[in-house]
Amino acid sequence: MIPTTSQELEAIRDECKSMVTKRAGISAGAAVIPVPGADLGADVALLLEMIPMINRKFGLAPEQIDQLDPHIKQTILVVATSIGSQMVGKLVTKELLLVVLKRIGIRVATKQVVKYIPFLGQALAATISFGAMKLVGNSHVDECYEVAKRAMLAQNASVQEPLRA
Repeated sequence: MIPTTSQELEAIRDECKSMVTKRAGISAGAAVIPVPGADLGADVALLLEMIPMINRKFGLAPEQIDQLDPHIKQTILVVATSIGSQMVGKLVTKELLLVVLKRIGIRVATKQVVKYIPFLGQALAATISFGAMKLVGNSHVDECYEVAKRAMLAQNASVQEPLRA
């Protein structure tokens, strides 16, 4: 269900940003493992879990959107498209996540190279991994926040309209 008050929306955003920070820490930990591709696999697994969870918290999972009033559903789709979101209200797949990770491809590629520099490399890889996961996660939280905020306003406006008539 879409949040109904600004306070509820703010609390969800804060909770989700905290979750992103925790997952970014796990991603950083995986980056220090000197096995090729292990950190990328961990990042994809973390995102496959985290992105749908964020969508659900904001009431923007596909199954939640399907249960909404058609006007609110349309508002969500229009806003998500207008802000360029690829993951709000959509089924999140590995393929979709790889497209998102390609947007931050330089960081991912750099992380893969620097992790093999003794001592300093692993620290750099962990820092890059943490930053990349935070960037993707917080960007998604901000997109969900904006979509949910506009949907909430539209929903509140549609509830108030019949009272005026």
